Amino acid sequence: MSDSEFNAPHSRHRPVLLAIGVVLLLAAGWIWLSRKPATAAGPASGPTPVAVETAEATRRDVPVYLEGLGNVQAFYTAKITARVDGQLERVGFVEGQLVKKGDLLAQIDPRPLQAALDQATGMKAKDAAQLDSAKRDLERYIKLAPQNLTSQQVVDTQRALVAQMQAQLQVDGAAIDNARTQLAYATITAPFSGRTGIRLVDPGNIVHAADTTGIVVVTQIQPISIVFTLPEDVVLQINEALAAGDVAVTALSRDDRTQLDSGKLTLLDNEIDPSTGTVRLKATFPNARNSLWPGQFVNVRVLLQQRSAVVTLPTVAVEHGPDGLFTYVVKADSTVEVRPIKTAEDSDGVTVVLDGLQSGERVVTSNQYRLQPGAHVHPVAAANSPASSPASSPASVAASPPPPAPSEDSAAQAAAAQAAKVAQSQKP
Repeated sequence: MSDSEFNAPHSRHRPVLLAIGVVLLLAAGWIWLSRKPATAAGPASGPTPVAVETAEATRRDVPVYLEGLGNVQAFYTAKITARVDGQLERVGFVEGQLVKKGDLLAQIDPRPLQAALDQATGMKAKDAAQLDSAKRDLERYIKLAPQNLTSQQVVDTQRALVAQMQAQLQVDGAAIDNARTQLAYATITAPFSGRTGIRLVDPGNIVHAADTTGIVVVTQIQPISIVFTLPEDVVLQINEALAAGDVAVTALSRDDRTQLDSGKLTLLDNEIDPSTGTVRLKATFPNARNSLWPGQFVNVRVLLQQRSAVVTLPTVAVEHGPDGLFTYVVKADSTVEVRPIKTAEDSDGVTVVLDGLQSGERVVTSNQYRLQPGAHVHPVAAANSPASSPASSPASVAASPPPPAPSEDSAAQAAAAQAAKVAQSQKP
């Protein structure tokens, strides 16, 4: 075989190898360039402004509340028990029923009690007849005494017998009243309007006046009361509010999201509990929707006073420093200033400012940890604001990360694929 024939195949593959080498060199150069740090296109710029949310200090009317934990109690509660012995004939209520004052709750067998009343009535009639006979005898003795046909002793004895019989009639009258009362106890009625609970005894059982179990418990829930506690420091403020008029009280659910009912304060207890340093209060609510139930725990909010036209700012804008409270105020040149402030009450995310801030000034409500006096800020819309959508908000665009650069492995794979395509195209 000649040298020309031996080198012929190598000469045919030389362009393919050259193309592959070029592609690999290009891939290596691209990888080196991607690793090289980017240089600044222009001169160095100043510090980047901090994106913050802001709010304006405004004047408004702010209610001042006192809050505590309360327990709902029925306005009236009565355990219905038997006051006489006897068989329970029937129950006149359904468990959980709303009853009115005077409605039948239970009926005890009245026949023995009715017989006792009839007996007392008959005894009184008998004694009345005997009194009438004694009076007639006394009249006769009085007529015969002047004629000496009877002695004065007989007259006096008869007069004493008449007085005795009159006293016996009074005893008989009292016995009748007692028997009538006992008979009335056989019919048990509701002492007030309210709601019945679970029946504690069934018809057919013998009930006794000495029983403590009772027949049913009736509770009045319209109106209804809430007993709650507050710190002893607010006693003076509560007394001043009560002296000025009715004090409004609101009952809230345990998560403070649902208003259950509105009422008024009716009682400030006459002593402070020394073991807890708290005082008990009582409020009354109409409870028209039955949203309050005896035994329920609720949050109670007492409207102590109403502050009118005071400067307020969002509570999230208030910061704690070594010298007290402060807030970051945004100046006209978009820099921030540390402003010491004096505050009063805060309610529903709003804090009352007594000194240090004017209405209309803007304060920072987010990213305070990134700020320092004189720092430049870039106000943006709040996260829950409709204007802060990613498509329209500059802050969203600035904060969005750049698309990820392709990795070295993917670049090498792309280069190899391109070289394979070139080699495939060079094949005869």
